[in-house]
Amino acid sequence: MTDSALAEALGRIPRGRASVPSAAERVGDLLREQIVDGALRSGTRLTEETISSTLGFSRNTIREAFALLTAERLVVREPHRGVFVATPTIADVRDLYDARLVLEPAALEHGPGWTDATPGRLRSVVDGALAARAGGDTTGVAQANQEFHRAIVRLSGSRRVDVLMESVLAEMRLVFHLMGDDPGFHTPYLDRNVEIVDLLEGDGRAVAATALRAYLGDARDHLLGALGSAVSAG
Repeated sequence: MTDSALAEALGRIPRGRASVPSAAERVGDLLREQIVDGALRSGTRLTEETISSTLGFSRNTIREAFALLTAERLVVREPHRGVFVATPTIADVRDLYDARLVLEPAALEHGPGWTDATPGRLRSVVDGALAARAGGDTTGVAQANQEFHRAIVRLSGSRRVDVLMESVLAEMRLVFHLMGDDPGFHTPYLDRNVEIVDLLEGDGRAVAATALRAYLGDARDHLLGALGSAVSAG
């Protein structure tokens, strides 16, 4: 991606948001959103000059934002070349699912954020995903599927865990971008989301958590198989 294409992607950010004076966390949020939305793809070179002139932040602030995103594994700094949007490896995909297999089933089974209204909230998210699928809205399907998993992790009641999950979901978007955002990838898992909500309502949290653990393992294997040689082992 050229500097002009980078500027074009950044130009999609609402000006009112980008013009508000902010620290590095704010710039990081803006760049992260563009990565998650697919405007900034794996391998895109991120230049201080372009980001500074487009968003109106100092280059020192941009450097600090790069450091934050590097810690989240969303960007990488290559010596003598610059900063680039990261390209996940097979090892990264395995590690992401290792994290998800710890976070999501535990939050579903034991999270203190659970209330009697939780199954209904999850059902609403699932219904939105099914409506998107029926309408052929593949972007809506992917977004609703991510929201389902985000809502599960929120049951942990921990702000730190929520922040970690946002980083995981952002990195997962990079993985899906490598697949060309295959519209068929998420579709079979929507029915399993429905199954998990059904289990929550009928059999309880422990049974639903066991089903979620199997679901994540299957999704990991499906994704690794689909990626094949598209992701190089790093």
